[in-house]
Amino acid sequence: MDQLQKRVGHDDEVQYKLFLVQPTESKSGTDERLSHLLEKILAHIAHHLMQYIWQNQPFKLKFCPEKDDLPAHIGGVTNFGDNVEDEWFIVYLLKQITEEFPMLAAKVVDSDGEFLLIEVADSLPKWLNPDTSENRVFIYRGELHILPCPSRSSPVGIAKDVFPEVAQALDLLHMHPEACRANAKISSLLNKRLCGYQEKVSASFHRAHCFIPAGIALVLAQRPDLLAPAVSAFYLRDPLDLQACRNFKTFPPDTRVLTSVTFTRCLYAQLQQQQFTPDRRSGFNLPPRSHPKYNAHELGMKLAHGFEILCSISRLPSSEPDSPVSCNPQWKGFMDSLKKNGYFRDELEGSVRHKTLMRSAENFFKRSVASGSSGMSCGEEVLQLLRSCPPFNLEELRKQESQLPPEDSDSWLYVTAQDLERMLGERSPSTDDVRGQRASSSGNDPQSAEVGASRGAIEEEEAGYNLVALSQGMKSFLSAMSSHEGAELPWSSSSKPFSFDPDSVTSALDRLLGGKEEEELDSDDLEEEEEDEEEEVQQESPSCSAEVSGTETLEGLRKYMDQMDEELMSTNIGQSFSQTADKKGPEKVPDQRSGDAEEEIQPLDLDLNLVTNLLESLSCQAGLAGPASNLLHSLGIHLPPNSDPA
Repeated sequence: MDQLQKRVGHDDEVQYKLFLVQPTESKSGTDERLSHLLEKILAHIAHHLMQYIWQNQPFKLKFCPEKDDLPAHIGGVTNFGDNVEDEWFIVYLLKQITEEFPMLAAKVVDSDGEFLLIEVADSLPKWLNPDTSENRVFIYRGELHILPCPSRSSPVGIAKDVFPEVAQALDLLHMHPEACRANAKISSLLNKRLCGYQEKVSASFHRAHCFIPAGIALVLAQRPDLLAPAVSAFYLRDPLDLQACRNFKTFPPDTRVLTSVTFTRCLYAQLQQQQFTPDRRSGFNLPPRSHPKYNAHELGMKLAHGFEILCSISRLPSSEPDSPVSCNPQWKGFMDSLKKNGYFRDELEGSVRHKTLMRSAENFFKRSVASGSSGMSCGEEVLQLLRSCPPFNLEELRKQESQLPPEDSDSWLYVTAQDLERMLGERSPSTDDVRGQRASSSGNDPQSAEVGASRGAIEEEEAGYNLVALSQGMKSFLSAMSSHEGAELPWSSSSKPFSFDPDSVTSALDRLLGGKEEEELDSDDLEEEEEDEEEEVQQESPSCSAEVSGTETLEGLRKYMDQMDEELMSTNIGQSFSQTADKKGPEKVPDQRSGDAEEEIQPLDLDLNLVTNLLESLSCQAGLAGPASNLLHSLGIHLPPNSDPA
């Protein structure tokens, strides 16, 4: 299998690659062009990444030379940990990159493979599945592109049973970009997921007040991204890690100050929801829970433990200062691209704002461009910052406590049942389409239309609770034709219905029921005879005798079913079904066992039995997920919660 499609090492890693859609003729020219583009790309996305806090690893790009069948490209791997939003932020960055640099096409996969297709799974063509999507999905010019299969309407594409090489896929993408672009419905679903993502990134931050040692406050002021490894160190702590927290040597608790810390929502939730009691020897004594600053003390205590663990497992950095970033040969080109993109916003060189932007640019360059050269762990970076920072003035830091910005509300941590229903509704747009189809099919009466228009949204909601629609939806589901791949929903018919030879089925049933065999047959005999019959069907045309045999077999099957009905009449199974009175009178069927005796078969109310059994199944689920609710949800039918007294 192509190297690009190999599963990444961990379940929480995302792999991304940027290819030249039309590479140059010479290998050296392609490599030089990609290296030049790398500097421009990093400068273009720098303003998106300066203040972003990654869960585990940042977004990093590097040049990768050609290897085997994989062309030279720009790529990287990021471990996003527990924050899946980091993965989608990378997709947003790739979309921005391919819009700005239309000569590049991006490919992104994770441990699930083409996870972009999972987001738009309800609108994909039937032939596209994990087995046929290899090297077919790209982000090109800011849009999702899927290499098509040839069809009668368009010969452009690659057959679904062919796995294209990356170079072959890029060539087709370059020659026929319009034919490869995903349809409007698929594109809208992906764009909905990525729409306004820069604003979503800002909304994903959470500011909270924390009582933390002054050293941590100085570190976070210069490197806010070091918050993530500290939270991870506390979140994944073990008893050996906590031994270093009995006596805080790096961050003594008597230097605590109140400051504002910016978390991501994922990091804040991990820290907030951890139940932890500090060691009495640590010096972190928490106030009563009724104290107005209890949450700030608790968060600061947990954060201090994380930083102390982080530093305890790291060696002391060298006393020799690191070489400045200006010594890196890539720094000059990176700075020129930043200035060209207006990163410094016409700030005067030497001003406070200019120094802040320059420090952020240097930190970003160290993490994303020159990170491979330093080889320092996060704990070593913290210790290096503490050594390079001037001594702090504890009184000055405490004076700034009154000027802190207000902290954000953490009400988003607590999701009500109504919030959950709303979120599920947003993730199931097909449900509304099904309701609209059902309403249009039953709303042909003009009087019904007038009544519905007058009642508005309330009537539309109540229409979803119509029990007639419930039975009709089930009937449509049972009568729909399905393929061999499984049951299809009523509104998505299969392109290739499953077919079979009725004569073969009837003859097989006849042999199993013993209608024609004179001696007992085992499974091997049946398989041999099936093979012989298949050869005869291929060599000979159907004859009249075959039709007669099929008729006799069906008649034998009917008799067999009648015998089963007679046996069930002597049981109480029939009493479990609701019956309806027939105006013409009950049908009388002769009882073959008693000769002249006759049994009356009362017709069943199929709709009533169906609805009754479904409602009983829903009631037994007690509001939880189950087969009945899952089936009704797939049919676009939502029933109200059970309000009957227990």
